[in-house]
Amino acid sequence: MTYSTSPEAVPAESAPTASYFQRHIFFCTNERQNGEACCAQRDALAAFERCKLQIKAAALSGPGQVRVSKAGCLDRCTAGPVAVVYPEAVWYSYVDASDIDEIVESHLKNGQVVERLLTPAYLGR
Repeated sequence: MTYSTSPEAVPAESAPTASYFQRHIFFCTNERQNGEACCAQRDALAAFERCKLQIKAAALSGPGQVRVSKAGCLDRCTAGPVAVVYPEAVWYSYVDASDIDEIVESHLKNGQVVERLLTPAYLGR
């Protein structure tokens, strides 16, 4: 079987859209076994679960809306715990539940970046 990706081969009603979700947030939930700092040690799973519950409760989950996902290592361990929102590619470092609430309310619901929680660009692994 062969597939064509040329525009004339794809009917308009089935042509891909720019993005399946309006926003997609990934929470690093990686756990390192070697003693290195990691997001899992800093309650990343609880933050993921809180975010997911809030998005569902606000009826914002699903196609064209918001997706909340766990991720393996995002290689920003020294800034952890971290989450990244796409398509904007905005990286957040958060501390507690109120930070997650602010990200949900401000960015995921209203498209406003939470400046105070931005992960500094120079912080990597």
